[in-house]
Amino acid sequence: MTGTVGILGAGQLARMLAQAGKPMGLDFIFLDPAEDACAAEYGEHICAAWDDEAALKKLGRQSDVVTFDFENVPEASASLIESLCPVYPPPRALYKSQDRLREKTMMQDLGIPVAPFHAVSSRPELKAAVEQIGLPCVLKTRRFGYDGKGQAVLRFEEDLERVWQDLGDSDLICEGFVPFDAECSIIAARGLDGRTVYWPLTRNLHRDGVLAASVAPFFDSGLQAKAEALVQRLLDHLDYTGVLALELFLKDGELLANEFAPRVHNSGHWSIDGARSSQFDNHLRAICGLPLGDAGHTSHSLMFNLLGEMPSMAKRRMSTPQSEPDVHWHDYQKTPRAGRKIGHVTVTAETEGGLRATAAQLAGKLGVTAELNLEAVMQDVSTP
Repeated sequence: MTGTVGILGAGQLARMLAQAGKPMGLDFIFLDPAEDACAAEYGEHICAAWDDEAALKKLGRQSDVVTFDFENVPEASASLIESLCPVYPPPRALYKSQDRLREKTMMQDLGIPVAPFHAVSSRPELKAAVEQIGLPCVLKTRRFGYDGKGQAVLRFEEDLERVWQDLGDSDLICEGFVPFDAECSIIAARGLDGRTVYWPLTRNLHRDGVLAASVAPFFDSGLQAKAEALVQRLLDHLDYTGVLALELFLKDGELLANEFAPRVHNSGHWSIDGARSSQFDNHLRAICGLPLGDAGHTSHSLMFNLLGEMPSMAKRRMSTPQSEPDVHWHDYQKTPRAGRKIGHVTVTAETEGGLRATAAQLAGKLGVTAELNLEAVMQDVSTP
């Protein structure tokens, strides 16, 4: 297969797409305003603003198909490129995902369970929302929030003024607080012909709003089927092409949707090493009109995100991967910075017991935080 894939964004997700696509014979061109974009070594990098019309037209004219690696790409930019070449996922999916009120309203209309929510644009509306939803609740910016940014939990009446001072200059949404038993995500890929494949429902653990660890497979077939049915409603409604991730809460055996991401997703990184076809392989297959690969798992997998800087042991072991064939290090080649996602490591094993043993040993070497992540993410969750 040959062809050129344009990507709006050149971060680690674009990097991993290019790593998956190079063996397929694909070329890549990226548009990203960051001069040090970590995907740039895999293709031409157009360093320009998201609304630079000349740069957008160049990307569209030099690409056979264009995709994106994060959902805050302006919809107008994606639509401009769509006039020159196909863009997948469709810009409509961007439009829905970029505003939490639009997103939640759409899911509610589709019969996808969500926590109660209320639009907020003034102090009186905040007070009315809290009275309607009750405490505790969560106040979020409708746009641009990610990794726990742009949101705050309201537990007491006195929190209202403080949180309003922090967030009140944005359009907001107030949502009911979900005392979940577990966080999880279902990732699916839908092809141009409408065929869909699903990866195992993944158990996730967050720390300070940032994904810390994911394990797959984890849940039983009944819950898997429920999650697949929910994400399929989104895919069909949006006439979607590509990979989509639906983040969910599990509470008392039932699933409630939190949000969706119209792109490849952090909680699916384990699929590079633990599935027959990774989310990156199938995203490219979908947008290029190729048959989708099998998304079934080949091993039990546990992924840790690496934040701030790569552990010294990672550099050494990446040069000799044969010494630990069940530990897979991924370095995004990003400048170290506190709290920044700079890589991940996935542990794979034939059995859950083997996964626990290898992961516990690695977690101890990575530090106490990772060890706590392991214990929390692997704990049993009852699903009646």
